[in-house]
Amino acid sequence: MKFRPLHDRVVVKRIEAEEKTAGGIIIPDTAREKPQQGEVVAVGPGGRDEAGKLVPIDLQVGDRVLFGKWSGTEVKIDDTEYLIMKENDVMGVLVESGASRKAA
Repeated sequence: MKFRPLHDRVVVKRIEAEEKTAGGIIIPDTAREKPQQGEVVAVGPGGRDEAGKLVPIDLQVGDRVLFGKWSGTEVKIDDTEYLIMKENDVMGVLVESGASRKAA
């Protein structure tokens, strides 16, 4: 099944957190917090401004993003869990060092 978000919403798949700490301690599932990083898997066309003009979304499919702990709505599609959130719930895009993004 495919899912296309509407307006200024994005679909994010969480990136699983590490199972060990930097010191090598294994963290059990029950104590592990949900990750606040994810990969954008779908984006809507954008929101509308006061004049009704379409304002495109700055995010692209494949972007790795940071979001708030309680952001978005969890949904399950084809046995895979996703978060659907508004673009303004995303705090930023993670960019690998040395990589640059084309200006729009």
